[in-house]
Amino acid sequence: MGDVNPDFIQPTEYRPNPTSTIEAKEIPVIDISSASDEVIAEIKEACEKWGFFQVVNHGVPLKKREIAELAARKFFGLSMEEKKKVRRDEENPLGYYDSEHTKNVRDWKEIFDFTVQDPTLIPASHEIGDDEIKELRNQWPDYPPEFRVACEEYTQEMVKLSFKLLELIASSLGVPADRLSGYFKDHASFVRINYYPPCPYPDLALGVGPHKDSGALTVLAQDDIGGLEVKRKMDGAWILVKPIPDAYIINVGDVIQVWSNDKYESVEHRVKVNPDKERLSIPFFFNPSHYVMVKPLNELIDKQNPAKYREYNYGKFYTTRRLSDFKKLNVENIQVLHFRIQE
Repeated sequence: MGDVNPDFIQPTEYRPNPTSTIEAKEIPVIDISSASDEVIAEIKEACEKWGFFQVVNHGVPLKKREIAELAARKFFGLSMEEKKKVRRDEENPLGYYDSEHTKNVRDWKEIFDFTVQDPTLIPASHEIGDDEIKELRNQWPDYPPEFRVACEEYTQEMVKLSFKLLELIASSLGVPADRLSGYFKDHASFVRINYYPPCPYPDLALGVGPHKDSGALTVLAQDDIGGLEVKRKMDGAWILVKPIPDAYIINVGDVIQVWSNDKYESVEHRVKVNPDKERLSIPFFFNPSHYVMVKPLNELIDKQNPAKYREYNYGKFYTTRRLSDFKKLNVENIQVLHFRIQE
């Protein structure tokens, strides 16, 4: 393996096969220009079968996405010295970082994180009984000068799209369209810009290791290089999500899995690296307010279908996940399955 940094080497069972790729022709592509019964039925089927789908005719101006992507590429093209001026640390988990780990293995990427609401309020500690609240504040680089405005304007479009998707998903569960919206009054949503440099050992490393998303839903913009793979529920095969111009990839997260009482499942996914080309992606993580208690919706439980999860505080859960980036906590202790009621 020569000069391979061992921090990036995936366990044998997680290593990708760079020459074997299954493209997901069957992952649904849904036109959401309306909220018709047909569209809601498509959303329901996609969430049940895949936990992932792509949307088109979504209403997000392509120009705003392109401006944000261009500014991001300029930022990641800066010297390491410049980028580290806005490097995140244990006190402030926002900004630039190049040592992200998934399941204690380093990801082959650089990232820049920022929250939608500035400041964003979260619990200061993951400890139960500690009610102190802390403010997360974004830190923006001086260059490129257009970076902050480009990101903020793009993010407002993501918020609008996410509320639209939330209503469609609520309707697909058979509850009122606005049933979930109140949980996002002071939402703790954030954006992560991922930059994946070319990787000389694509058979050993991953851009992001296998994981599930802990929030409500994720709205992903990816460029034309591709690399996102979804674990197919029926057989566990890793399926490449082929980039579609001006489409967004949507996946339900742990919170919707709990709200739906397992009708919809948060699905494992990962990112393969490319040996020749750099790649950029921008996921928007739509998260509830920090004070929201997450539990199965009352409308979806009864004697025949009892609650499968005990309630938990989203802010405490979020803080624990964030802390794990630095403390390398046992991943099993910070998954939503920790709150599953044993049958």
